[in-house]
Amino acid sequence: MALVGALGLVASAAGCSLLPGSGASSSPNLEHPSLRVGYEAQVDVAPLYMAVKNNLFDQAGLKIELVQENSDQEAIKQVQNGQLDIAFATHVSFFKAEAGGAQLELQGEAYQAGTNTMALVTLPAQGYNNPSAKANPKIAVNADDDLGVLTTKSVLDTAGVQQNRIQFSTVGFNDMITALQNRTVDAAWMVEPFITRAQQQLGATILTDAARGATQEFPMTGYASSKKFADANPNTMAAFRATLQQAQEQASDRLKVQSVLKDYAGVDAGTADLISVGNFPTTLNAVRLQRVADMMETSGMLQNRLDAQSMLPPSQQNS
Repeated sequence: MALVGALGLVASAAGCSLLPGSGASSSPNLEHPSLRVGYEAQVDVAPLYMAVKNNLFDQAGLKIELVQENSDQEAIKQVQNGQLDIAFATHVSFFKAEAGGAQLELQGEAYQAGTNTMALVTLPAQGYNNPSAKANPKIAVNADDDLGVLTTKSVLDTAGVQQNRIQFSTVGFNDMITALQNRTVDAAWMVEPFITRAQQQLGATILTDAARGATQEFPMTGYASSKKFADANPNTMAAFRATLQQAQEQASDRLKVQSVLKDYAGVDAGTADLISVGNFPTTLNAVRLQRVADMMETSGMLQNRLDAQSMLPPSQQNS
């Protein structure tokens, strides 16, 4: 399985690089140079994978072990109990956890939606050719009350479908093709590379882009540590953020992104050429992230307003 190779991929940082007289002697001392960082097999984490593969973290004195996550919720719990140092998840998951008392600190934005990078996907045989065609649509999402639910409600509401009449079914991305084939759902909320796979394997079509109107260029995913870990390791977190920023900048080259998808996401070169790619933010932007928190509050996912800026590293809260 293509993912297995990624699990063992480690950016090795020789211990001598932190010793006096080494090339990194002028760098701030890294309190915790070995980091376990979660990831999922999505386009979103391409810069992270590139940074490990191309030894960018090594150059910063960091040793990164990539750990495949089973779900956002589990990854956040692992960050809280110390099994992971940094988790990858949707901003929706991070904000829900924070509202529940998780005490997280955001360490980077991973991905921002572009055209058809998240979409409602259906089969021609379903006869579901317009978002407003079904008053009570059955929609598969990968997680309960997460990004898929939030953005699906938004785009279908715009199309005239009452949000409380949408029937959501939780289905893993890898099982959505089967759900569509069995007609247990009318459409599935997918991200890449699952959208392109469904198109290739089933002749699936995009019912609607989930990044339009209120969700156009929507912040999708990011990285976070526990606040406790970040407070205890400020130099380490600063080094991680700086290296991630460098990798996110390099990911503006679509060809570089496509070239690594086969390594961790099981995507062949032909499929990689067809995948829709969004944007990889190079900064933590509180205004951009507040869009997510505010939409969550409006939709009822959050009972009170969450201040996204309060979750940024102290050095960036007033920037």
